[in-house]
Amino acid sequence: MSAVVAEDQHGHSGTKVLPVALAAMGVVFGDIGTSPLYTMKEVFNGPHAVPATPENVLGILSLVFWALTFVVSLKYVVYIMRADNRGEGGIMALTSLALRSTDSPRAASLMAALGLFGAALFYGDGVITPAISVLSAVEGLEVATPAFRPFVIPISLVVLIGLFVIQRKGTAQVGAVFGPVMLFWFATLGVLGAFNVVRHPDVLGALNPLHAVRFFVENRVHGFLALGAVVLAITGGEALYADMGHFGRRPIKLAWFGFVFPCLYLNYLGQGALIIDDPSAVANPFYLLVPDPLLYPMVGLSTVATIIASQAVISGAFSLTKQAVQLGYSPRIHIVHTSDREAGQIYVPNVNWMLLGAVIALVIGFKSSSALASAYGIAVTLTMMIDTVLAFVVVRALWHWRWSAAVAFVALFFSVDFSFFAANSVKILDGGWFPLALGLGVHTLLMTWKTGRALLTERMRVDTMPLDLFIQSMFHDPPHRVPGLGIFMTTNPDGVPRALLHNMLHNKVLHASVVLVHVVTADVPYVPLEERVRLEELDFGFFRVFVRYGFKDDPDIPAALALCAEKGLPYELMQSSFFLGRETLIPRKGSAMPLWREHLFNIMFRNADSAADFFRIPVNRVVEFGTQIEL
Repeated sequence: MSAVVAEDQHGHSGTKVLPVALAAMGVVFGDIGTSPLYTMKEVFNGPHAVPATPENVLGILSLVFWALTFVVSLKYVVYIMRADNRGEGGIMALTSLALRSTDSPRAASLMAALGLFGAALFYGDGVITPAISVLSAVEGLEVATPAFRPFVIPISLVVLIGLFVIQRKGTAQVGAVFGPVMLFWFATLGVLGAFNVVRHPDVLGALNPLHAVRFFVENRVHGFLALGAVVLAITGGEALYADMGHFGRRPIKLAWFGFVFPCLYLNYLGQGALIIDDPSAVANPFYLLVPDPLLYPMVGLSTVATIIASQAVISGAFSLTKQAVQLGYSPRIHIVHTSDREAGQIYVPNVNWMLLGAVIALVIGFKSSSALASAYGIAVTLTMMIDTVLAFVVVRALWHWRWSAAVAFVALFFSVDFSFFAANSVKILDGGWFPLALGLGVHTLLMTWKTGRALLTERMRVDTMPLDLFIQSMFHDPPHRVPGLGIFMTTNPDGVPRALLHNMLHNKVLHASVVLVHVVTADVPYVPLEERVRLEELDFGFFRVFVRYGFKDDPDIPAALALCAEKGLPYELMQSSFFLGRETLIPRKGSAMPLWREHLFNIMFRNADSAADFFRIPVNRVVEFGTQIEL
């Protein structure tokens, strides 16, 4: 009871925790909550299926319980969720925390690349989760009658296409019902499982880890490979940490231990009891738990639950893309805000349609949830290993754990993660290559953009005139001044922007007040308004403005300059002109990047969203100057 009354880090106290915990069920637990649809079926039917003997069933149930306990409950809920970046979680937040622990450029680059690869793998999860979840739900129709078999793929495609099409409308209106629907879903899982557990209470013995040990001893290599299917039970466990910023640690912890975990495992126990009673039930133990009159309603409820689970993953991909843009790993991309009240409600059209294309290809190519299960798991286990390594850095360097405790932490959890990864690695040729290829492709794009931007910035810095010398020259040969405010965006606050030089070269004038705006993205999710801007007044009517945003903030330069007006900057939007540079890149041999990466960076650069749109600058106040730059 004290867990409910106490106040958590997000200010959720008293009666507020329970409603937030309910809302968390509709977002945080969708992926892991739909795993019972296919986990047990794959263990006893997949490419490394084990015989459905009572001993093997108890061994698998024991492995599922202890996997949920070690990986989800202990690693994520108890330990890693304490590693919040000002309340935010997820691999990008964990990477930012780890980067604070080192002054070594080489170590920082390694950790950044590792964290970025983990983030890139999430896009593979964003493709596979909707495909396997919806397919698994719709396949319940086959249990009702084999006549539905030809319609499973068409129905699944219609559901998935509809899901992605409605993304542009946002989820603000329907999101309120996600929590109650998932509450009903988990309650249904628990009731169905409990009904069979009561009939066969001996399955409760699976809580004893000796059953898991005996399973490995008796099945040896085959038993180890079965972990590749058992891992399906914990896919989505990392979402508890990733979504912590939306709900807080305490509501997620309360929902997991108080309701979700017990209901989930009750359902697994019920499926195990059913298989022990009737081994032929391995064909689809989840739906065979359901009484015949309730089968069609259950298919409908399962489909809704998988849509909600898919929605959470899709929204996560949108949020991750926005963070990548803010942190400088992705070109500016068109982002639509679908809610006036919730800043986190966004829609990224390009990402949405690419995910849909990949999902359709998966469904048509793999044709069943069982075939897709081979592609699932390897990306998740890799991400979990990366989380463990980064968490080790955090607990040792930032939390100042003793070496013995930190090594014990990483040894315990990494050995579990690696076991799951090794068992899944044998499925690479059967479909596991897909999320790896997608992750490597996304990682290549992100690293190419980061490296290219660093080269471009350095190239421009070398060719830039120092600002102090430029201002001093104004006193000797002052240009003609015109009324108003000239605002220049710059990546180098100590240099003269090229757009400023081009303006003087072509127009022979300088505004009465000149503002150089330098934007910095901090390694925190949000920057408070009182820390947003810093204004420096220089000589000859020049001002320098430093604007700080977090990696989840929405950049808005006019709003930031309005804050400067309170500090003495003569800013009025309709009396101001924004001067932006539009560079044309010329790849060349002999640069720091291979020529193919230069061409890739050039393509990304040309297709980036305009700076005016990204920084919310009114287009009728913008003047652009073009220039050519050799990398």
